[in-house]
Amino acid sequence: MKISQKGLYALQAIMTLGRRYGNETVKIRDIAMDSDLPEKFLELILLELKNARIVESVRGAKGGYRLRRAPAEIKLSEIIRLVDGPLAPFGDADQLRSLIVTDPDHRALYGVFLEVRDAAAKILESTTVADIVGGASKSRKPSRAKKRARKDPVLSIVQKDAKSK
Repeated sequence: MKISQKGLYALQAIMTLGRRYGNETVKIRDIAMDSDLPEKFLELILLELKNARIVESVRGAKGGYRLRRAPAEIKLSEIIRLVDGPLAPFGDADQLRSLIVTDPDHRALYGVFLEVRDAAAKILESTTVADIVGGASKSRKPSRAKKRARKDPVLSIVQKDAKSK
């Protein structure tokens, strides 16, 4: 799975809005400055997030953007899938399962890709905006990810690779 620059910007903007959740709206200019994002590109991203009903906009002097739901209710997988599509390197899980059945010569390879996809999806689907912004509604304990990594060798490899970058 590769997250595009647009996907990264979307996550950064959501984090800014998550940190300011419950306050007044946040202007695009302030989101761009807070996360060091290009303002024009951010406008397009926020429009996409608005159309997906993740954020809402308010017009006027006190206008700007805010999250439509609490940060604890917005999963990272939702944002990534919206902006970048499936979480798998070769399409979605159904596509990989189909390749496992229809391409017996490469079944083991596609099986590994499916395991990687499932491990990444599990992490992204269980991680909310509140988890990464350290909000009061934090639902994930820091030690949980370490316990999971000890049980899941694929997850352990993914986490080690992420730390080395």
